[in-house]
Amino acid sequence: MRRTVVRALVRLVGPLLLAAVILRMDDRDAVLGAVASASAGPLALAAALNLLNIHLKVVRWDALLRARGIHYPLRRAWASFMTSLYVGMLTPGRVGDLLRIRYLRHDLGVPYAEGLASVVMDRLCDLYVLAAFVAVGVAHYSAVIAGRLAWVTWGGIAITVFAPLVLLIPGLAERLMLALSRKLAKAPAAGAEAGTEPGAANRFLVALRAHVGRGLLFTLPVTVATFIVNFLQGYLIARALGLSLSLFDVTCLLAIANLLGLLPISIAGVGVREFFFALVFPSLGFSAEHGVSFGLLVFAVIYLVVVALGFVSWQVAPPPSAPEAAPAGTAQP
Repeated sequence: MRRTVVRALVRLVGPLLLAAVILRMDDRDAVLGAVASASAGPLALAAALNLLNIHLKVVRWDALLRARGIHYPLRRAWASFMTSLYVGMLTPGRVGDLLRIRYLRHDLGVPYAEGLASVVMDRLCDLYVLAAFVAVGVAHYSAVIAGRLAWVTWGGIAITVFAPLVLLIPGLAERLMLALSRKLAKAPAAGAEAGTEPGAANRFLVALRAHVGRGLLFTLPVTVATFIVNFLQGYLIARALGLSLSLFDVTCLLAIANLLGLLPISIAGVGVREFFFALVFPSLGFSAEHGVSFGLLVFAVIYLVVVALGFVSWQVAPPPSAPEAAPAGTAQP
């Protein structure tokens, strides 16, 4: 209980940071005025692009599953993915990702280790492509991102790049997977069986390492496409606010903000994103108020719209609770 309370309090750091930024502004009404007067057309188009972004991510996940001989109907994959996004954006940690594993287990009888491998590789594609975009952004804003912020950002890039490589180290990877399987056994989204499947840790490592190879020639470009769509959404939001930001500037800004948003001090990056934009926007010829307005609209158009779509998906395809399907045939090592 104490650990849960501490985690919940830590997640409030981001919103408190946002409140502090707004309170220190000279013209707080300008933020509300800019958001209220934003052009509806670009915002509507940016919101609609969420569907394309999600579809690309579902296609990527489907490719990862098919590489292991798992054929998940596209409509059901969409529903499970949307519901997991909904849960993931409203809860700390990666509970939403674990929910996808539960759907696979229920619908196809896919072992938890196999489902976990597909979700982990799905996330690793995001992390590595994001790290590449962030490196470009940090280099572009080297005059602005300096001191401690630069250390934190480059440190985040280094962790993103090197931490997953631990899974390729024999012995150490097996010990980590054993600890993870015990944790999954306590996670309601995955079910108690996650940590009790015989050979789960070894099967996970085999499945995960099987994704490293030719399959990345498809999944990595698709991942790049999802980020490009996201950056295009940011560009449309900037246009809606009347901000003359180039697509390259928006790409750099959102890439760095997305990385900082992974810090476990907020949910969906609330507060962290706006704080970063408030620091950087004055160097681009805009005010801190413009930065906060941009951050709030990014949150509303990209994140809240996805939450709304996920809520609908939850009603249509709620998390499974019925008996599981018989174990499915999957690729063997």
